[in-house]
Amino acid sequence: MTTLTAMRFRISMSALTLMLALVFLVLPAVVAARAEVRIQEVKSDRGITAWLVEDYSVPIIAIKFLFDGGSTQDPVGKEGLANLMTGLFDEGAGDLDSDAFQTRLDEAGAEMGFNESNDAVGGGMRMLADRQDEAFELLKLAVEKPRFDQAPIDRIRSQIVSGIVANARDPEAQAARKWAKAVYGDHPYARPDQGTETSLATITADDLRAFHKANFTRQNIHVAVVGAIDAETLKKRLDQVFGGLPEKADLRVVERVEPKLRQTMHMEYPLPQTSLQLIYPGVPREAPDFLAAALMEHILGGGTFSSRLFDEVREKRGLAYSVSSALINQEHASSLIIGTATRSDRAVETLGVIREVIRKMAEEGPTEAELDAAKKYMLGAYAINNLDSSGAIASTLVDLQTDELGIDYMQRRVELINAVTLEQVKAAARKLLSVEPAVMILGPKFAETSKG
Repeated sequence: MTTLTAMRFRISMSALTLMLALVFLVLPAVVAARAEVRIQEVKSDRGITAWLVEDYSVPIIAIKFLFDGGSTQDPVGKEGLANLMTGLFDEGAGDLDSDAFQTRLDEAGAEMGFNESNDAVGGGMRMLADRQDEAFELLKLAVEKPRFDQAPIDRIRSQIVSGIVANARDPEAQAARKWAKAVYGDHPYARPDQGTETSLATITADDLRAFHKANFTRQNIHVAVVGAIDAETLKKRLDQVFGGLPEKADLRVVERVEPKLRQTMHMEYPLPQTSLQLIYPGVPREAPDFLAAALMEHILGGGTFSSRLFDEVREKRGLAYSVSSALINQEHASSLIIGTATRSDRAVETLGVIREVIRKMAEEGPTEAELDAAKKYMLGAYAINNLDSSGAIASTLVDLQTDELGIDYMQRRVELINAVTLEQVKAAARKLLSVEPAVMILGPKFAETSKG
């Protein structure tokens, strides 16, 4: 349910950037060969903490960071503020206007991008180790002194509005917006993070500066760095880039919200396929039964070709090309979501099959064999999905920080997963799947199209 803005990269075509591309082809194999990732905690003189993985196999440094807050901090009536801001960090900073900044970024052979979610504004940079002086200085300017000049504001705002206008003609985008409102009511999660034409028109440069000052601080930042840099050097770089930011954040309090279940919303639209989405309760990441719920969800629909839903919906009946589930964890809400798309004349049948698979999982739970297979997958796929590049490792480290799992989580993870029992997984299934879900249907009327 979280809407993520695509990260905007500007890539130089210089020889340095070609080198950057080549070394990143090598890096996944290097990382996969490691027995473990050695993480150091580095704290700067100004109190900024980062997790560091030193790696000198290629001359690259990757930095990722998040500032808590995100689009939930958009003032009412100015929705889209955080999203607009993320499009402006490479459009001029310090004494450099947009063209000058982007030229310097290309000359440094660095890649920089920013994005936002409901709960955070994130950024990152990849650079050549021998050009880090120039790269870190540009990152400092972008993070600490964005210009928010009027011409780039108008240009980026126009691009966002074009996307909003296009989405207004997209039934799936419109359904997602109405669905968020139905599930989250008046909570900030129900608001469009891109904003609206009306809200974007009200946003000024002063609004951007105020949002930046309140949200970009030393108090609410999480940083991870991977690559050819040592701890002592990183300490200085942390203060160089982030040390000039305000000490304290000024964030609005956002309450936790439970998705509104036990409702069905059918958006009638003449489509050849009907989209189905079911929302069940989720489990917060910090909950003691999270891993049991994650294993159950994998068996139910998260294992793609091996899941129960895939077997019953696609393999046995050919009702859909794909069907999947996911545990969605945001800072202030958790849910388990199941989704698929099927021929409109078989939508009722497909929904019935999904409900029956869920009922059986809730009542009986998985088998020991299914649990063993799920554990093997979760243990084996972690490195492939999370540690296959310096950027992926840095992102994973930031996630571990925001989830407050501890710097030793990678070492403890195997033991934690193997310790989950079949009874715990069955209990998670009963807890999450025994309630009536929220159901969203996008497609023609059932009565006119369905055979079931």
